[in-house]
Amino acid sequence: MSMLSDIEIAQRCQMEPIAKVAAKLGVGDDDLEFYGKHKAKISFGLWEKIKNRPDGKLILVTAITPTPAGEGKTTTSVGLAQALTLRGKKACLALREPSLGPVFGIKGGAAGGGYSQVVPMEDINVHFTGDFHAVTSAHNLLAAMMDNSIQQGNPLGIDPRQITFRRVLDMNDRALRNIVIGLGGKTEGVPREDGFDITVASEIMAILCLSTGIEDLKSRLSEIIVAYTYDGTPVKARDLEAQGAMAMLLKDAIKPNLVQTLEHVPAFVHGGPFANIAHGCNSVMATRYGLKLADYFVTEAGFAADLGAEKFLDIKCRLAGLRPNAVVIVATIRALKMHGGLEKGELGKIDMTALQSGIPNLEKHVENMLSFGLPVVVAINVFPTDSEEELRFISEKCAGVGVPVVRSDIWGNGGKGGFEMADEVIKACERDNTFHFLYEESASPTEKIGAIAKKIYGAGDIVYTDKARKDLKRIHDLGYDNLLICMAKTQASISDDPSRKGRPDGFTLTVREVRLSAGAGFIIPITGTIMTMPGLPKRPSACSIDIDANGRVTGLF
Repeated sequence: MSMLSDIEIAQRCQMEPIAKVAAKLGVGDDDLEFYGKHKAKISFGLWEKIKNRPDGKLILVTAITPTPAGEGKTTTSVGLAQALTLRGKKACLALREPSLGPVFGIKGGAAGGGYSQVVPMEDINVHFTGDFHAVTSAHNLLAAMMDNSIQQGNPLGIDPRQITFRRVLDMNDRALRNIVIGLGGKTEGVPREDGFDITVASEIMAILCLSTGIEDLKSRLSEIIVAYTYDGTPVKARDLEAQGAMAMLLKDAIKPNLVQTLEHVPAFVHGGPFANIAHGCNSVMATRYGLKLADYFVTEAGFAADLGAEKFLDIKCRLAGLRPNAVVIVATIRALKMHGGLEKGELGKIDMTALQSGIPNLEKHVENMLSFGLPVVVAINVFPTDSEEELRFISEKCAGVGVPVVRSDIWGNGGKGGFEMADEVIKACERDNTFHFLYEESASPTEKIGAIAKKIYGAGDIVYTDKARKDLKRIHDLGYDNLLICMAKTQASISDDPSRKGRPDGFTLTVREVRLSAGAGFIIPITGTIMTMPGLPKRPSACSIDIDANGRVTGLF
């Protein structure tokens, strides 16, 4: 197995011209907008040419609850698409775009790893085609127009104490979480408390990823609630006449980006909403294009199946009219042993007791995905320290619920390391499924929240704070009870307590507040402590990143 770093492997790749990659999907130069040799956006005109084609098979890749040991969900998505292609299938995939915050912070980028990456990885992880900057600009334009309206006589009667729309920046900067603006005198604005979230937490990012075109984008943008008046009436972006200019700033960002994997498989990388505050999926437009252009389309959803996958199925599939054919759940023996109580430094040793204690986490995610009526394949991302005894134990456990387990070595061997996974996924896609949503759209917000908390998380009870109850009453009074639910919860546990590993059961889930994203089309119950503006660690990853005189990037990973 190569000891090269991810970036060294990516830099050795002889990329194909993006026009050649697009041609594998039957997309010609007329439908591409080139960003250099190896990146392109898809033009609006292509949809009219392909919209009546039948959809390919839709494969969702998700994972067990994340641990510091790593699971490899993005790497698996890339490797699976490469394996399907080597098996003679017309395949492509779609991923989210990485945020600069994690890239320069502690988590790192999101372009896969080893020999299952999307390239050019430096570009994808840093700036790319400027989509995130466009979202940042559109968001902050709306914030500026709102504050300007207050300054210019406040004709809408905005109550400065009831402003719900904060500013955003695509960077980890804890100093901006809570600030005071408008200082300096009468001409400098109206002083008030404000703050910044990270760009991927912006409602506009969620809207971009759920929109089907410019008109839908403008319609959703116009519904964003930025504040309330003194008498409690919501103030929307359309009241500020902002939606047209915002959509103009997003005119290129809404177009899906096309790149390639290390094995030159076409890959859409587009959009990037947080999975623990928003819905955590790439764009509807990229997904629709991929389904029309390929026979097998692989995509992922952020964090574990309790967050990204549930939101993909209940929100994205419902709003976009999608029907998945199979779900792949990624796990590692190392991560399962960590859920069983082992420390990171002990994961290389065989410990069947820890594995037995940790495997209920995988079992719960499998049960959840099966409950949606979908075929499931478990992919074990193998490490050299894995033993046959440990692998056999997992296979036996999953066989008990009728789910196949495959060994995947796509990090070390690219597509060739995913043949077993690809074969099982192809079989799963041919099975009949009874896909259905977890809850009815017409159910009340508390009924929807209860369904997710009890059926997906395993909660025994749900408690609402006084603030959460007031928030729900306001949502009801405004007529938004029918919106979908996008739970905000820690990714470190199936419960709302990040310290509880494995499979917590019968716990009490507390809803602290409930936010309204009317433009995106969902209600966000906040559980636990959700960080919408992360901070940097003591020694950020940025300290190790450099570039030489020839433009060669080092230290990115």
